[in-house]
Amino acid sequence: MKKIFLISFIFSAVAFSQTLIPKLPQITASSFLLIDAETNKIIAQQNPEASTGLASITKIMTSYIVADYLKQGFLNIKDSTTVSEKCWRMEGSRMFIQEGKKVLIEDLMRGMIIQSGNDAACALAEHIAGTQEDFASLMNDYAQKMELKNTNFTNPTGLPNVNHYSTAEDIAKLSIVLINDFPDEYAIYSEKEFTYNDIRQLNRNSLLWQDDSIDGIKTGHTRASGYCLVASSKRADMRLISIVLNSASEKSRLQDTRRLLDYGFKYYQTKKIIAKYQPISIVDVWGGMEDKLELGPEKDIFVTLTKPTFDRLTIEASKNLGVKAPVRKDSVIDRLDIKVDGETIQSVDLVAVNNVQRKGIVIATLESLMFYVYSFFMQDEIN
Repeated sequence: MKKIFLISFIFSAVAFSQTLIPKLPQITASSFLLIDAETNKIIAQQNPEASTGLASITKIMTSYIVADYLKQGFLNIKDSTTVSEKCWRMEGSRMFIQEGKKVLIEDLMRGMIIQSGNDAACALAEHIAGTQEDFASLMNDYAQKMELKNTNFTNPTGLPNVNHYSTAEDIAKLSIVLINDFPDEYAIYSEKEFTYNDIRQLNRNSLLWQDDSIDGIKTGHTRASGYCLVASSKRADMRLISIVLNSASEKSRLQDTRRLLDYGFKYYQTKKIIAKYQPISIVDVWGGMEDKLELGPEKDIFVTLTKPTFDRLTIEASKNLGVKAPVRKDSVIDRLDIKVDGETIQSVDLVAVNNVQRKGIVIATLESLMFYVYSFFMQDEIN
């Protein structure tokens, strides 16, 4: 049987019975999901793969593409575009741009995100791709790249179309990618108002006035999709994202969202349990300028658990027989298991924290032979 050694920083050696927390409060939306943005831990869900119309939730993807084009240099925030008749005539929510007038990309972004302007989304789409249809094709390319497997776009606005749909699960992925990839553009979602052409409009997400921890993301409503709300809240070092789809009313989508977020923050916690390159184990190096090598994770390791469960968290790594030099930093050498009550909840690669150069050819060859002999005889003991 393979030998295992227990890492010294076990959070507690005391075993307790399984943590019991209250059931989730009643949520009226037909589809919802609550997820931690750092760990992707799903805290609560119902019908997360149910397909539904997107309404203005669509504009999360539209804004992502604009942000990506800005990053790549295809756009400049101070660029302007001329408004077409088609965009000027867009139905639904608008920022009230005028046909034939030039509008800054910066203003269109705020008009789309804060005012939920369909005319703004149309103008951005036409500026990037020529037509809304070609922009929708681009949206689907991005969706495929993000592995949004149950999502399809036909327009940049979210106006109803039988072939325009997504799921709570896919919207969660998209929202997390937006926050992580483009924090500067994401910050626009927290702005409470925007004035364009002397018309002042408030952000459609009224939770921004009710809870200072909420900094986005997007509302949506059509008859087909019902009332939708994607909300993101950060309290201390924990960010939760709530997706509520096909709720019965504006009031119920707000109530559902508050219940989900409050439940998650009350009973769950996200902690960094291991820092990037924090030494977890030490292995022998054969034929190297150094005879020992420290192993650690290649990134910070976070976990999301119910608060009392951290007392039962342990971290275990396999006992490695050693490695041959040369060893390059970040080479995967071993694995560690993060466990609760002895059950693995997450496995993480352990990488070389440093480079190890090879010794001279003669000594390195002799030590390599010794390593093979040692491995041969030790294998029986480990297996």
